[in-house]
Amino acid sequence: MKPLVILFLLLFIHPVIGQEEEPRYSAVAVEFMTAFNNEDYQAVFDRYDQVMRESLPLEQTRAVLGQQIRGTMGDILTMEFYRRQGPAHVYKTTFASGVLDILISLDGTDRINGLYFTPHQERQEQAAQVLERNTTPMRLPFDGEWFVFWGGETEARNYHMANKNQQYAYDLIKVANGASHTGDPLKNESYFAFGEPILAPCDATVVLAIDGVPDNVPGETNPIHLTGNTLVLETPSGEYILMAHLQEGSLKVGKGARVSRGEVLARCGNSGNSTEPHLHLQLQNTRDFHKATGARLYFHRLLANGEPRESYLPVKEDFIEHIE
Repeated sequence: MKPLVILFLLLFIHPVIGQEEEPRYSAVAVEFMTAFNNEDYQAVFDRYDQVMRESLPLEQTRAVLGQQIRGTMGDILTMEFYRRQGPAHVYKTTFASGVLDILISLDGTDRINGLYFTPHQERQEQAAQVLERNTTPMRLPFDGEWFVFWGGETEARNYHMANKNQQYAYDLIKVANGASHTGDPLKNESYFAFGEPILAPCDATVVLAIDGVPDNVPGETNPIHLTGNTLVLETPSGEYILMAHLQEGSLKVGKGARVSRGEVLARCGNSGNSTEPHLHLQLQNTRDFHKATGARLYFHRLLANGEPRESYLPVKEDFIEHIE
């Protein structure tokens, strides 16, 4: 990997005053990620304060962000608040080709007066728990009847089984008359699942929320942003539920929100590595999809092919529906 130019124009240092992310920093981080991935370096430059603009003119900003950072690392997949350094915020930033810490400092008018790129240094954390299945009672994360396109414990029924971090995952769609859509197959709105409400399967806390990834044209994929618009929930038992490929702009909750069983969280979409609107749903033993080990996700009570079932693990070609 080529060495990275480090930008550090932070003009002041104060003691750490807590480790919660400030909303204004969250908004600027989303703006930065969007502009970076769109190669809109003018938008980044426009967010600078006057000192930053003089110290890092537009052409130099293009060279550093475009040629050196993006040319080496690729698109940003996620930016997760990691810690504070003084008033500045450090984001663990996952790129297509690696992970960096990006420090952002803002002045009193939310202008960037400091940027700092370094290789990510993981803090020592407890090893992720071994998780075989959920102990938390779960409901299906939707109402109405859905179809299990992939699901089960064998590769024949569930191609996710080939990947440890996705094993036992589900791909779920809606069908009518044997098809998942009607009308123009190149429009997301033609698919029965698109825009359907996605619900919290249990009481939980949102530990990751990604929005702003465009929905694909059906048949195309976005392998850079694998999970697309995503929510990860942590149960009180320390189990993690990932819901991926959500509709752009549909997330109703953010990181840190406490959600209740059955609460509408987002809508089904077609973002990320997805060829048509569907919900990718999985249970995992840690928040980070890339480091996770998948586990069996059983549902407390549902209809499967018209029959009431309890503590049930759906499999490929099941028609499933929530019941109380």
